[in-house]
Amino acid sequence: MPPVALGALEARLSRTPLTRFAPSPTGYLHLGHVVNAIWVWGLARALEGRVLLRIEDHDRGRCRPEYETALLEDLAWLGLVPDLGPTRQRDAAAMYFDTLAALEQRGLVYACDCSRRDISREAGDVPHLETRYPGRCRDRGLAAEPGRGQRLRLDQQVERFTDGLLGEQAQTPALQCGDLLLRDRHGNWTYQFAVVVDDLRQGVDLVVRGADLVSSTGRQIALGRLLGRDEPPVYLHHPLLHRPDGAKLSKAAGDTGIRELRAAGVSAAEVLGRAAEAAELTADARPLRADDLPRLFTGG
Repeated sequence: MPPVALGALEARLSRTPLTRFAPSPTGYLHLGHVVNAIWVWGLARALEGRVLLRIEDHDRGRCRPEYETALLEDLAWLGLVPDLGPTRQRDAAAMYFDTLAALEQRGLVYACDCSRRDISREAGDVPHLETRYPGRCRDRGLAAEPGRGQRLRLDQQVERFTDGLLGEQAQTPALQCGDLLLRDRHGNWTYQFAVVVDDLRQGVDLVVRGADLVSSTGRQIALGRLLGRDEPPVYLHHPLLHRPDGAKLSKAAGDTGIRELRAAGVSAAEVLGRAAEAAELTADARPLRADDLPRLFTGG
């Protein structure tokens, strides 16, 4: 794993950067979430910044209050205390509607009645590649009504950014995903839309997340610019933990759940130590406290 250049990050950030830990309450936390938390809290403290806890509950069909309660309990048990929050996306509906309306007034949004099956059939899925929306509804002039999603028109602009760990990146969102879905056919705000609006209104200027979301960055930068954010956040994408079969850890699969480790008598310091070793941030699984995390990035 390449080292994190803290000096280069500091030069690009505000004096007191704000990052966020943003779990979705769709299952219990697992060791992969702890790895992300180590990166988030460790870097924030190393940079003398702050951590916002944001509950990303935009998917009303999958989020459960018991999962939110559990993740708050697990974070407190681990000693991972946010400086701000928690905030919840379910409380931000008015902001999302206002933002969507502003984009509609500029002619940048259109209604779409395509299902996932329609899109896959028309686009033609290619293994290992993201399914690109082919633009079927772009010029149909459909009215925005229940049962229809809403998409953002994207041009062919190349988005360039410097990842805090991966270096220089270039993406063309229109070729990756096609016109961006902002609200789905069931009335749910999409992840891509909600996080951009949230990061802008909450002042998040450092986004630390797993490498599976690298491909989302260009489209989020493009959307942010349309919303008036000329200077996007600094992004850093860290490696994921994987199961022996190569798949990433999953809440749905119950992988290395924190609640199970707690019930088995594993201490919070041992959980942090195991996660740090699994992420190759330490050479062994020595117990770690939350206060130890900054030293993983400063070398102190």
